[in-house]
Amino acid sequence: MNRMVGKVALVTGAASGIGRASAVRLASEGAIVICADRNLAGAEETASGLSGASAVQFDAASAASCRDLVAHVVARHGKLDVLCNIAGIGGFGHAAEISDESWDQLVAINLSSIFHLTKAALPHLEKTQGNIVNMASASGLVGAAYASAYSATKAGVVGYTRTVAIEYAARQVRVNAICPGGVDTPLIAGGMGDIEGVDFALILRMSPKMAPLAQPEDVAAAVAFLASDDARFITGIMLPVDGGQTAG
Repeated sequence: MNRMVGKVALVTGAASGIGRASAVRLASEGAIVICADRNLAGAEETASGLSGASAVQFDAASAASCRDLVAHVVARHGKLDVLCNIAGIGGFGHAAEISDESWDQLVAINLSSIFHLTKAALPHLEKTQGNIVNMASASGLVGAAYASAYSATKAGVVGYTRTVAIEYAARQVRVNAICPGGVDTPLIAGGMGDIEGVDFALILRMSPKMAPLAQPEDVAAAVAFLASDDARFITGIMLPVDGGQTAG
């Protein structure tokens, strides 16, 4: 497919996991992809195999870095068509034992970065009638035991996505989010192995009904669809890619 030919797409979190898979998928469909990550070596590795792609280091926890990233993309390419907010971190633990530092870091990277990047990108996306694909989570749609802080940030992404979608629909800027369930990525590596007193019955309630874990490419396919003109009349949706985790 060549759905993204001529489009400039900024993908954060592109050094690994869903971000890398999304960068690869968008490039395969013709997009000029900017691979952004705090891990510059990983972003460069992703970009090196993609035609016309480039890598940029940025800090998702820094408002200034987020603004500078968007400015860099527009200065270099003259426009921005797609913003994929995929950079994120995980965090597991009993609700009463999550540290202030962990909470602040999760909010900064998983939620505030999307605010800062979106705010900077919207004027440019209006010019191109572009779109935004945010990475939420199944944990942002329903409760997930031992992930209270993480779930709170992803629920924030859900609310923010819906609201911006409403505000910018008449301006022809689409804003959607994907809600993955368990995905085989570094983010969940190690999972809950270090948490004492885990009630696995609570975890099994959020288990997928299909295969145990999705692959990053499964989510990247959804990213590419929502970023493309095939989804031209879709905005404000939270698309689960979770093997039925949130189906009931």
